[in-house]
Amino acid sequence: MPGATLSHPRVGGDGGVHRTSAVSAIRPSRARTAEPLNILHVFRAPVGGLFRHVVDLAREQIARGHRVGLIVDQRTGGARADAILAALAPSLALGLTRIPMRRQLAPSDVAVLPQVMRRIAESEADIVHGHGAKGGAYVRLAFNRREALRVYTPHGGSLLFSESTLAGWVYLSTERLLMPRGDLYLFESAFSADTFARKVGAPSLARVVHNGVARAEFDPVTVHPDASDIVFIGEFRRLKGIDVLIDAVALLRERGRIVTATLVGDGAEYDTFREQAGRLKLDEAIRFRGAMPAREAQALGRLMVVPSRMESLPYVVLEAAASAKPLIATRVGGIPEIYGPLAEDLVPPENAEALAGAIERVLDHPDSAAARAASLQRRVAASFSLQAMADGVLNAYADGLAVLVENGRR
Repeated sequence: MPGATLSHPRVGGDGGVHRTSAVSAIRPSRARTAEPLNILHVFRAPVGGLFRHVVDLAREQIARGHRVGLIVDQRTGGARADAILAALAPSLALGLTRIPMRRQLAPSDVAVLPQVMRRIAESEADIVHGHGAKGGAYVRLAFNRREALRVYTPHGGSLLFSESTLAGWVYLSTERLLMPRGDLYLFESAFSADTFARKVGAPSLARVVHNGVARAEFDPVTVHPDASDIVFIGEFRRLKGIDVLIDAVALLRERGRIVTATLVGDGAEYDTFREQAGRLKLDEAIRFRGAMPAREAQALGRLMVVPSRMESLPYVVLEAAASAKPLIATRVGGIPEIYGPLAEDLVPPENAEALAGAIERVLDHPDSAAARAASLQRRVAASFSLQAMADGVLNAYADGLAVLVENGRR
């Protein structure tokens, strides 16, 4: 099935780059890219933190005078993603292309790649930036337009797999085969960069550029009068630790602590968690709500809990920290990079007892929780801005383009 390309007129932003553990960190600075670039972002699903990252990055790049286009799956994301893409489309000088893409490896990938390559050629892309395993594969497999910089950001993706499983072996072996085809590897956390180096290998050019949030997200969120004690926001998957949170609520109620929670999101394991809540007789204690904007969801609870088993540098933590929301998170992935010297507040993953204890302490000492939230907000404001993220990515592009010039590809 052919993809649809929407072309729009061109319309005419500030930072930090950090190297992976293999090289020294670079202090934040304004982007060095002076000439307008043709930038094409390729990714599969318009959902979750990856989608938010690409949209934020594209908007910032457009604001700085670059010509941007998106290639994204046609069948996922629903009405909310459609609305976001429709609002962004008029400012995409290189157009919005939606092509059916399967999540898993599939024969249809053979038909998608030529469509991606055609758009790369039509856009005269200087930068082809693949996000996630599928987007990264298309970008690195594309063999046309030799002068374009091929960039890959895994956003977790293949890195979430273990090579001890068949799926993990397939995905990580594919990553190793494709690694020489990438010119620049960007990671949103040092944790992801180190995981990639351990599971796949060390790219010749790699940078860590932390995710960032916009100034408007530092405004406080007014909690609803009927808000629950706890709110969770995210995809309904086991790796998000929702089952551990439900067990923690059950433990607290067994002790006579009547705690309520609102779980916001959707995903393949939605019914599994509803069944768990019912089995533990928590139907009245736990409310399930569909996906909604993060700030709207934050208003549904007084305390945000992020009980993940695995993360990279989650936006949900940055968003809650920016709004000074009292927050409990697990010590996994890149979350300690967000917390920095405040990381002693993090709890171990897969430990309902520890999570229940942390929830109880926050609810019993709201003033202390508010003070810690304010400290975390100041740290995020100083180190995790959207402007810093955009500068970091553009500076990394500049480094990559310089290497292409040295190698005679531009």
